[in-house]
Amino acid sequence: MIDPGRTSEVSAFFDGARLTMARHLAGLRKSDLATLVDKSSTAVAAWESGAKRPTAATVAELALGLSVEPGFFAVRPEDVAAVSATPHFRSLRSTSQLARDQAFAYGQLAVDIASSLERHVEFPEVDVPTFPVAVDHTDGDAPERAAQHVRDVWGMSRGPAGHLIRTLENHGVLLVFSPVQAASVDAYSFDCQLRPVVVLNPTKRDYYRQRFDVAHELGHLIMHADAEPGSRVVEEQAHRFAAELLTPAEEIRELLPATMGGNVWVALAKLKEQWGVSIQALLFRARRLGRLGEVSYRNAMTTLSARGWRRDEPGLIATVEQPSLMPRAVELLAQAGVDELALIEQCRIPPHLFRTVTARVPQVPVEAATIEATNDTGGRRVVSLLPRLATAQAEAGYSGNRSDVPITK
Repeated sequence: MIDPGRTSEVSAFFDGARLTMARHLAGLRKSDLATLVDKSSTAVAAWESGAKRPTAATVAELALGLSVEPGFFAVRPEDVAAVSATPHFRSLRSTSQLARDQAFAYGQLAVDIASSLERHVEFPEVDVPTFPVAVDHTDGDAPERAAQHVRDVWGMSRGPAGHLIRTLENHGVLLVFSPVQAASVDAYSFDCQLRPVVVLNPTKRDYYRQRFDVAHELGHLIMHADAEPGSRVVEEQAHRFAAELLTPAEEIRELLPATMGGNVWVALAKLKEQWGVSIQALLFRARRLGRLGEVSYRNAMTTLSARGWRRDEPGLIATVEQPSLMPRAVELLAQAGVDELALIEQCRIPPHLFRTVTARVPQVPVEAATIEATNDTGGRRVVSLLPRLATAQAEAGYSGNRSDVPITK
């Protein structure tokens, strides 16, 4: 049962941005939500924009329909959406707008939880340097110089980069795993006035490639504050930044193969373990730095494909790097007598989302959240991150464009 007193309070302090966040987490359009609560799309738009405030009864309907507590809609000290930049997604073509909105909402939720935890614990100050690189800068070495600048400013020693996630967290970056049911969206990042965010793909269990993802997203945060996300040039610049950050040219060049004969694969496997990057990344680096010719590079990639290593490359380290900033905060507060349920109540978000955001490792999705609702591409699917809603969609046969979805009660 929803407490009528709580809904009246929330109605008085209703924040339309929180309704937008919940709708995006559920993977719904305004029209879908309107159908869900038997209201008009115009009314939903007015509540989200702040032009109108829903009644207490409507707040209850929205909470039931979206599977959140009424308190989720209450105003927060900061409007996270308003102080967050557009996220950098790998490919705008392969992800629908619904999927991108859901991913962005999840990242904003992570910032909201971090801000709530910071009322009790002290997080590192944000110390992320900027090194803007223009999108039309395609011939110079600006991405490489940006990576060198970060290494210098952060005092990273020569040689392989250590625990990369910990390095970013120590400089104030928030790193979290996305929910498994949203894994169709690859790693992404966005800047925020409260704290920059990197969201990692939970199904990519490759230590070496995950490190490259982290470095790639850091490149966006460093170089692309004003760049339009998703373009080929922007992604290429982030790749070059990551390569230089993880394998500085000055140190790696002479270690890379000039031919693919002899024991070169053994040498590459050794370099992989020493530097914490994939063999594919090392081969690409060898070509980029002029050590390996184009024909030799293509032949090497053909060999990788024949061996099945393009998707599943062998390596000694089987466990990915893990975030510790928020998991450790939750652990410390538990030791101080502030348990997880108290923190969830303070954040006023669904418990499973709190646990996913604050987890050290990717979380197994709750059963109900495996129900899928078709998004606007007609092919890929957006799965609700609010599980009771997913169950309602399944029971109603919901396909993202129907008008027969009941309110979950």
